[in-house]
Amino acid sequence: MLKLPVYLDNNATTPCDPRVLEAMLPFFTAHFGNAASRSHAYGWAAEEAVKTAREQVAALIGAVPEEIVFTSGATEADNLALKGVVEMYAAKGRHIITCETEHKAVLDTCRHLEKQGVAVTYLKAGHDGLIDLSALEAAITDQTILVSVMYANNETGVIQPVRAISDIARKHGVLMMTDAAQALGKIPVDVQRDGIDLMAVSAHKLYGPKGVGALYVRRKNPRVKVTAQMDGGGHERGMRSGTLNVPAIVGFGKACELARQEMTAEAARLTILRDKLEKGLLELEETSVNGATAPRLPHVTNISFKYAGGEGLMTGFSRDLAVSSGSACTSASMEPSHVLTGMGIPDDLAHSSLRFALGRFTTEEEIDFAIRTVRESVNNLREMSPLGGF
Repeated sequence: MLKLPVYLDNNATTPCDPRVLEAMLPFFTAHFGNAASRSHAYGWAAEEAVKTAREQVAALIGAVPEEIVFTSGATEADNLALKGVVEMYAAKGRHIITCETEHKAVLDTCRHLEKQGVAVTYLKAGHDGLIDLSALEAAITDQTILVSVMYANNETGVIQPVRAISDIARKHGVLMMTDAAQALGKIPVDVQRDGIDLMAVSAHKLYGPKGVGALYVRRKNPRVKVTAQMDGGGHERGMRSGTLNVPAIVGFGKACELARQEMTAEAARLTILRDKLEKGLLELEETSVNGATAPRLPHVTNISFKYAGGEGLMTGFSRDLAVSSGSACTSASMEPSHVLTGMGIPDDLAHSSLRFALGRFTTEEEIDFAIRTVRESVNNLREMSPLGGF
């Protein structure tokens, strides 16, 4: 039997996989020790659990465990990377390059750095959501220390040419950072193959718990250093002080292990369901997929419904269907998505766009329901719209 509301907002957050929860539970009770307590068995057990999780996260991205710095999530990891690099490499230069369609965790941090005198270049995205590689190379100066471009966009699922970006950065002796919160566990991400120097990730985007993430910091070729943004007991090799959230870290590790084992089959299944959803909704006239011509994550689609305002759309089915009109971080705003407008999509069409993000527990029955529900809502809105009589 179909359970309502149907959840198709897995880019905002995913439900915790029961196998992840099972792995976490003992560390709330029986194994409650502090991982920094080196003088007794409770601390040793916690430290060993963190060590295992660090290995599991590293294995998913082709890193070594010592390159994983645990944080409270990708937002903190983005802050640590951007601010930490700016402080550490201030003598080399004070210019960074990013993209207009980045997550607010990167954009707002860049705005903060600008107030401190750091020069930031915001690259435009094309109508397909991809950055122009020639524009990236042209933006690099002798003051540039970092290029930060997200791996896959949280609203459209568009995958950037990360390897090509890192090649350009490396050619000019510039560090390359990526926010891979949406890509991790969905598609193969390998920091060696992709030439990534710093990478922010989060557990709750791949069926782990909220409140835990990590920053990958390359150890060699080149060795990357960041200035800590939180001072205290010198945890995480001095890069991020604070008592480690052992249960959440254990859950993060387990989620990464499961993703490594199941990602290929899961991506194939979700691609079929995503394509079915798109096909069913594109049968409506004046409907288009944003970023359709670019490589995209297998589980995400962002669709514009002309003459049907997104807020009205979601009001029509919010009790039965959970989707989004943009990033969860900015969903309270009435402004059109900065990602869509950054791709050159007009405000009225950006306001009429919905993001559907399928997940591990999405069924074909739920997709059929979503198609029927959205089609009905779009048709109703268009009948009421003075512009809808096309």
